[in-house]
Amino acid sequence: MRFAVVSDEVYPVHELVTDYLEAQGHEVERFGSLKTQRDEPYAQVALEAAQAVASGQCDEGVFFCWTGTGISIAANKVPGIRAALCADPQTAQGARTWNQANVLALSNRTLSSDLAREIIDAWLKTPADAPRANDAVETLSVFEKTYSGYGVSHSDTKP
Repeated sequence: MRFAVVSDEVYPVHELVTDYLEAQGHEVERFGSLKTQRDEPYAQVALEAAQAVASGQCDEGVFFCWTGTGISIAANKVPGIRAALCADPQTAQGARTWNQANVLALSNRTLSSDLAREIIDAWLKTPADAPRANDAVETLSVFEKTYSGYGVSHSDTKP
């Protein structure tokens, strides 16, 4: 499997995660600060990596930012992406089982090396094509089509 791995800042845990994925036989394509070695805007790097997953260039993704929240929100703006912020292995397993998540979002701030391995293991061991999630994923796809183009820009909210 080919993973898009991205962050807006460089942290030592990123190298651990990419090395661990590669040791498990997966390919890693680096995006954002993992590619440039400098700080990058989280929303922009999330978009680039999410497009790689949505287009099939990469099969899945592991996305990092300070809390994991911003990068997961940005990634979820790309149709076909189901990014889940996971702080523990059980949440990663549930995201795969019930939501067919294809992007794992993690916090740079709270992630230890041991916890990173445990979360990645749970993610890899849980198939993302669980039949019980099919109805939910189909509903989300309808939402994406229905609400694409909707939204309020910041300029629309100013007096």
